[in-house]
Amino acid sequence: MFKNYFKTAFRSLIRNRNYTIINIAGLSVGIAVCMMIFIIIQFHTSYDDFHKNKDRIYRVLTEYHHADAATVSYGKDVPFPMPTGLKTAFPQIEQVAPIFASHDDKLLITDDNGTTVKQFKEDKGVFFAEPSFFKMFDFPLLAGSYESLKEPNNVLLTKEIAEKYFGDWKTAMGKTIKLELGGYIFEHGTDILKVSGILASIPANTDFQLKLVVAYGTGSTGSIMATNTDWEDRTNSGFGCYIMLPPNTSFENFNQQLSAYSRKVESPDDKDSHIIQPLSAVHYDTQTGNYSNKAISHELLNVLWLIAAFILLIACVNFINLSTAQAVNRAKEVGVRKVLGSNKSQLQIQFIIETFLIVTIAVMLAAVITILALPYMNQLLELSLSFNMLSNPAVILFLLTVTIVVTALAGFYPSIVLSRFNPVNALKSKLTVNTAKGISLRRGLVVFQFIIAQALIIGTLIIVQQMNYFMDQPLGFDKDAIINVPFRVDSAWFSKADYLKQQLLSVNGVQAVSFSSNTPVEDANDMWSTFKFDHATKEEDFKAITKFADNEYVPAYKLQLVAGRNLQPSKMTREFLVNESLVKSLGLKKPEDILNKEISIWGDKIKCPVVGVLKDFNDRSFRNDLAPLLITTNGTMYNQAGIKLETKNISSTLQSVKTIWEQTYPDFVYEYRFLDDKITSFYKQENQLSQLYK
Repeated sequence: MFKNYFKTAFRSLIRNRNYTIINIAGLSVGIAVCMMIFIIIQFHTSYDDFHKNKDRIYRVLTEYHHADAATVSYGKDVPFPMPTGLKTAFPQIEQVAPIFASHDDKLLITDDNGTTVKQFKEDKGVFFAEPSFFKMFDFPLLAGSYESLKEPNNVLLTKEIAEKYFGDWKTAMGKTIKLELGGYIFEHGTDILKVSGILASIPANTDFQLKLVVAYGTGSTGSIMATNTDWEDRTNSGFGCYIMLPPNTSFENFNQQLSAYSRKVESPDDKDSHIIQPLSAVHYDTQTGNYSNKAISHELLNVLWLIAAFILLIACVNFINLSTAQAVNRAKEVGVRKVLGSNKSQLQIQFIIETFLIVTIAVMLAAVITILALPYMNQLLELSLSFNMLSNPAVILFLLTVTIVVTALAGFYPSIVLSRFNPVNALKSKLTVNTAKGISLRRGLVVFQFIIAQALIIGTLIIVQQMNYFMDQPLGFDKDAIINVPFRVDSAWFSKADYLKQQLLSVNGVQAVSFSSNTPVEDANDMWSTFKFDHATKEEDFKAITKFADNEYVPAYKLQLVAGRNLQPSKMTREFLVNESLVKSLGLKKPEDILNKEISIWGDKIKCPVVGVLKDFNDRSFRNDLAPLLITTNGTMYNQAGIKLETKNISSTLQSVKTIWEQTYPDFVYEYRFLDDKITSFYKQENQLSQLYK
């Protein structure tokens, strides 16, 4: 019997081919959009879900209590003694894994004679870790041993990096790599590493996008981090800690114990504390961030679900309206079927099967559209989305669910309307569907469709306007035509730094050159310091961002002084600039009140007077509030050059800058980035979504 239903339904669709094509086209586009949104959501919700101990892994966070007491923020950075302290104070913890993520690193490949034959620059992906990291996280090895990371100067490479550096990953074992850390604001030498293992390809859905994993304790991580015992010392945004608790351990109870431990080991004046965060929450923590810089909020995922539902509803409403409008043309067919003995239920089944066939064809077409669109989506969103029903049963379940739901939503009402026709009136062609009830419902559906469409359009406009606001909002400093060139802190750099600056300033088109540890605005690379003010014996109950910069920093970025003067030229730390937020946090009424008052940082290792107050500028993204800020000189802490260019003939100026840089430092890998591009990257996710909505 059902065979006849399908045969008749198929013939009916062929006979009304224009109606069929329009319905299939509308449904397929709507379903394709829903399918792509589903794949995006599934990808994000699968982050780090493949680790077998995922439910027992936690990230240690620093809970910052700010001066107003009501404001609390969180950072993924922890004090350097934290890993060792946790091992001692909480022996029940199964694993403690310190981790340091470096960036802007230079890798040198040498031959048997030690001569450099290749050099590479890795913006990110170089991590320092212990074997305990791999006892928590499941990143399989193709060769070598995790235990090799117990010894300094050993390194694990991923299969892709090994092939990139050595051609064949199987020949990489035992080879030597020289590592020159970048972006780390302390002078350090070159670390000579031995390849002791090869990791399998790292999945795209993890916040640990490993490329090289160096033994924790190598180089600066050994001399500065692993041996540091000062809980009040500075922290680094790349330094973090993960732990694995025993099964059935209470997350809340351990947090209470950790908070009590923080108060015990840190200064009584320090109001900051520490908590743990489940691994399952890390990818959704947009405030704290993660090592992949691809955090996405639960709220945003819910918005995507809502958009998918709205689009599917629009497609279904469109189908219902077309079906009911087509009803009059099928009146005689219904009349003949009723005269021949078909009852209302049989007619309803017939029309629902027709809808099912249309939806099934639309789903198959939507799958094709999705496959064709995914490469563009991957490029736009910088993700690794895939559509593979064989390896991803959830996709099959989603398609089946969509088929059933859309068939029910789009087929139920039209089948009732068509099956209600009076056979006599239908055969006499005296039937219309323009009853008051029918008109009311169809008009209601059109209004409903219009409201949803308007809501989506308004939402898109709001997102686009928000992005325009981010991009056009005054930041409090000059970001136009400024490039930032990272460099490595070593003796070779110091010996030629002044010469390089003079050579660059001699180029037509270069207006200013400044060396610093950070640009005025950073998203995750700030250093936070505790400090004492005006010879106090106790530290303030809030921390300040600490930047190191030469005396050209203020004029190069056009920062505004509201009191006092700029820094004097110096290679050492001799005086401080502060911002208005720090003045307010100290409870001072006027900027002038802080001038010539002493500030000490790093456990009184640095004590200097305040000589100037800067007007507040956005030192972080607009997601964050303005933070207290210290700026001071110290040549050993600089790791980048900010070069202000004229807007005319930028390409030729850039070429001249490159030539001078490479002549001065032939062993450095020269690369630059425009500051406004860096700021735009802070809002990459919002920009990608606004492009997606468009």
